Amino acid sequence: MALQARLTVTGRVQGVGYRDWAITTGKRLGLAGWVRNRSDGTVEALIVGDDQAVGEMIGACRRGPAMARVDTVDVEPVDLDVLPVGFTQLPTA
Repeated sequence: MALQARLTVTGRVQGVGYRDWAITTGKRLGLAGWVRNRSDGTVEALIVGDDQAVGEMIGACRRGPAMARVDTVDVEPVDLDVLPVGFTQLPTA
């Protein structure tokens, strides 16, 4: 069974390539999910995969890409009935 988590990332995480970096990182780790900007200035991501890959992604999100400044990453477990396929970017919410 795949581990599922919703991340909310705060800091300087918009306008610094965070979403593109997250997609590249998620795909490299073999994860499924999505990432999007939120109108409150945060970045939200849904990640689905094996325990180790999800853990690595959470750790990577705490660092972020070079231009970002990550203050916090809130991790919330989720239990989806329909799992995402691939790792994509969604429109701002």
